[in-house]
Amino acid sequence: MMQPQDQIKAQLMTSVDLDRTLSRMAREVTEVFEPNALSSSRLALVGMQTRGVHLARRLHQKIREAEGSTLDFGILDATLYRDDVRRRFYQPLVRRTEILFDVNEAHIVLVDDVLFTGRTVRAALDALLDLGRPATIRLLVLIDRGLRELPLQADIVGRFVPTTLGEEVRVKVQEQDQEDGVWLVDVPAHKRKGGTNPDFGQRLHKF
Repeated sequence: MMQPQDQIKAQLMTSVDLDRTLSRMAREVTEVFEPNALSSSRLALVGMQTRGVHLARRLHQKIREAEGSTLDFGILDATLYRDDVRRRFYQPLVRRTEILFDVNEAHIVLVDDVLFTGRTVRAALDALLDLGRPATIRLLVLIDRGLRELPLQADIVGRFVPTTLGEEVRVKVQEQDQEDGVWLVDVPAHKRKGGTNPDFGQRLHKF
């Protein structure tokens, strides 16, 4: 639920906007890769926990319907690969990783909901490379909110939303939140992430 201290500044996407954006991004995925990557089943979508998983599933379905091709799907949690995991006093919340295909020589599209500092993506790259050596790894994000701390950029972006450290972009998906949409939220100083993972320490309330 939305907390009284959190103030919605704008709704960035409705459910219709979200679906339309995912359809466009699915087309971009197929345009990025050579036809043989699709036909040889060497293209894989890997969703990052948590909402990136649901977005990746929808993209996976859209690509399969449009191209009539088979592509792999995986789930990745990179929590234990984060560079701040040893500096926290609280037990990190570790979720499921499920990658049942051979990542060696695969063309992998890593899917997340919001790109912020880049630290979670860096951790995800380390986690993937521990499993093998993909031919390529591309990054797809629904929202790029800027304020990067590492030199990482997404290859496919649904929407660029410039933000300040006092703001957050909240993505809701039907599978987890019983609603689709994206909001820009003004967050009180004591609840700001400041580049840290909300799965450590005091977790932010969902809204």
